[in-house]
Amino acid sequence: MLAFAAPAQATVRVAYGDIASVENLHLLAAFELAKEKGVDIQMTYLKSEDIAAQAVVSGQADIGVGGPYALIQKVKVPVRMFLQLSTLQFYPIVNSEFYKTWKDLDGQEVAVHSRGSGTEAIMKLMAKRNDIEYSKISYIPGSEVRTGALLQGNVKASIVDSNGRNLLQEKAPGKFIVLPMEGVHASDEVLFAREDFLKSHQKEVDVIVESILTTWREVNKNPAVVAEWRKKYNLVPDLPADQVAEITPFFTELAKNGAFPANGGGEAAAKDDFDFYTIAGQIQGNPSELKVEDFWDLGPLNRALAKVGTN
Repeated sequence: MLAFAAPAQATVRVAYGDIASVENLHLLAAFELAKEKGVDIQMTYLKSEDIAAQAVVSGQADIGVGGPYALIQKVKVPVRMFLQLSTLQFYPIVNSEFYKTWKDLDGQEVAVHSRGSGTEAIMKLMAKRNDIEYSKISYIPGSEVRTGALLQGNVKASIVDSNGRNLLQEKAPGKFIVLPMEGVHASDEVLFAREDFLKSHQKEVDVIVESILTTWREVNKNPAVVAEWRKKYNLVPDLPADQVAEITPFFTELAKNGAFPANGGGEAAAKDDFDFYTIAGQIQGNPSELKVEDFWDLGPLNRALAKVGTN
């Protein structure tokens, strides 16, 4: 059983299927802003997005972070996404001593973040595009963990974020190859919750959405602000020095690549996701026939945009 404290008034329990690290500092900062506005947020870090999603479905958590398209189609409990946090910005990496192309991965093992994650969807999509089949997909939560496994030789093919790619190139120049990946436009992480929670806690949800939109826009303007927020709020205080040094470069690259949607994604993001995740096999059906309202509740986003503006 997962241990979640019972919610007090205005307390929102967030289930995050990963560890606290550089890549989620901006989200933690946004939650601090929401706390300043009166919403008490209780974070619980879990082993995978799957577990986080199940915690939301069962009512052990109020809001989840991930990309639960497959789960929404499978469970009877109505869960809806309500804010796009980031778009996919990942890099398939192979150890050049063993592989050099996608074709070389036919019949081989690859490692991704978790079941139902964007990293799994990308690797499945690229397998389809290159007419190959993996022998096994292993699940290793945390890009920095997968990066370490590549460096140690425990994993020979995986997918990591820009921080991991840069570290691999720095620690082992020439040893790793980034495989080509074109035309991938989809959500990496979104916020999702049960419909009954979105209705009963509209005020708290709206504050959270507004806080994230405000934070994202600040990051897009000045990525260096994330390092300042880390100090201000004492976020992830035990980060190693080398990772602290990577905070600004990491967010600078992601902001430059448009990873943080200033307008929360909305209907356009949902339709991009339908195209991507149906091809990747995580959503069933014809993308043109899927209905946004069956997966998303755009009410919180629309209300937030009315307050903070669309730019």
